[in-house]
Amino acid sequence: MHKFIKISTLLFLGVFQSITAQEKDKDSIGTETVTVVKAYKPTVSDAFKIKSVPQINDSIVLKKKPIVYSINSVPVASTFTPAKGKAATVDKVPPPILYNSYASLGFGTYDNVLADFYTSRTISRDERLDIGLTHHSSRGDLDSIALKNAFYDTKLVAAYTKGDSDLNWGANLGLQHQLYNWYGVPIGAYSDEIINGIDAKQNYFNAEISGYVNMDNAYLERGEALIRRFWDATKSGENRAMLKGVAQFPIGDENIRIKGKLDYLGGVFKNASLNSTVNTPEINYSLFQVGVGPSIEILRDDLTLNLGVNLVFGLDSENSDSNFYIYPDITASYRVLDETVIAYGGIQGELIQNSYYDYVESNPFVSPTLTVQPTDQKYNAYAGIKGQLLPSLSYNLKASYKTENKKPLYKWNPENTFRDDEKGYYYNNSFDVFYDDVKTLGIFAELNVDIKRNFSLGLNAEAYTYSTETDNPAWNLPKVTSSVFLDYQIDKQWYMGATLFYVGEREDLQASVVQNANPVDFPSTIVTLNSYWDTNAHLGYRFNEQLSVFVKANNIANSNYMRWANYPVQGFQLLAGATYKFDF
Repeated sequence: MHKFIKISTLLFLGVFQSITAQEKDKDSIGTETVTVVKAYKPTVSDAFKIKSVPQINDSIVLKKKPIVYSINSVPVASTFTPAKGKAATVDKVPPPILYNSYASLGFGTYDNVLADFYTSRTISRDERLDIGLTHHSSRGDLDSIALKNAFYDTKLVAAYTKGDSDLNWGANLGLQHQLYNWYGVPIGAYSDEIINGIDAKQNYFNAEISGYVNMDNAYLERGEALIRRFWDATKSGENRAMLKGVAQFPIGDENIRIKGKLDYLGGVFKNASLNSTVNTPEINYSLFQVGVGPSIEILRDDLTLNLGVNLVFGLDSENSDSNFYIYPDITASYRVLDETVIAYGGIQGELIQNSYYDYVESNPFVSPTLTVQPTDQKYNAYAGIKGQLLPSLSYNLKASYKTENKKPLYKWNPENTFRDDEKGYYYNNSFDVFYDDVKTLGIFAELNVDIKRNFSLGLNAEAYTYSTETDNPAWNLPKVTSSVFLDYQIDKQWYMGATLFYVGEREDLQASVVQNANPVDFPSTIVTLNSYWDTNAHLGYRFNEQLSVFVKANNIANSNYMRWANYPVQGFQLLAGATYKFDF
């Protein structure tokens, strides 16, 4: 009994403590902070592979039967002999045959004649002599013109060059004879008697000697020299002597360049300006320039920058006038995107030495009664982008703003019935040079395609606006011009090409001389010259390396447009000829 009481008592105390502990824990539940000392990193145990190959206890498995064989050798006669190995070869393309001379001759409508001859002789390893002769003439008349419009242009050029690794130089000799007619007199403008008495023929002659020298690893980088004599059939002419040079001095990582020039121009016109009723006095001019242009060239990874200035002293000894000019000479280019986008720009100025020779080259119908003055181009600021969009496609976009004082403009000479000069250029059929201060804003765009040298296409267009000091139009300057050039090598024998030109409207002034009056008071009328298209094409065929024939078509639209006032051009022209290459 005591034992039972003792066991019951122990059970009762155990149950009571358990209940008490549960109630105590239930009342004291709180928050605890657990700090993880090391992040959990699970691992994967390697699997156990069965290494022993199980044996199959199957009575159906077939056992391999051993095979016993023997070889019986039988002699066989053979006549085959293996050839020795030989490396494959590349087919050789024969080099093109080069000839040192060629001659070309062609005849066409309007009695057009085209002749060209060229030869290049190697004197020694580093000496060469080149000789070229060209001739172009026409004797065809125009139905709307009262005077003959025949012309010809013959030019002979000889060039001698010599060079080695550090020095090369050359000397050139040029002779030229040009014949033109002041044919700008419409039918019916004057009586037959006056027309028959007009001597409208003009001859130009040019003789010049020039040379150059290029030196490597020397301070003097390049030098040029020119001596020219130019004259005409009216006993007017000019002399020009020019010397230019460029020196370069490296300073650290940069280059200092210095450009220098000496330029003399002097001449005389035996006849007075057509604004005068009397042919006296003659016009003399003597102009001299000395220029120095230092600049520094800065080259970086994608940037090329030239910072310079152009200093020029100009002397007009006939008028006892001299001036000192300072011009900017700054250019820059930056590769924005490799060869795809290249930004460029600059602001430059110069004193341009105009000459009678240059005026005739631009307009052969000027009268020998000009005033020759230099042009003060204060600055020519431009900016643009260019690049290579594709390996065969390039582009160029440019905007410019130019300020020029005494810019030469070709203006119609007034009709002067008071003059009786030896030559007939005073019937409102010649041009004068009018100097004006002109500001020009221009936009230029160009696109070129060149595919493996077999096909090339070029397009360009220009648009300009002009502002003159005299408030006159910019005489004979078009506001819009464009051109297209095409060359296509069809195959080894056939080739072709084409050109297309567009020139916008121009303005000129028709006037008549009045005694005892200033030129601005002459009775005059502004004349607008129509815009025009000029389309030309040529087609050729090569029989072999030496002989080829060609056909040229000019002014395909057969438009009698006027390049200058009262000067219509020839209509549709067709010319055919042949070219022969040979060793001379």
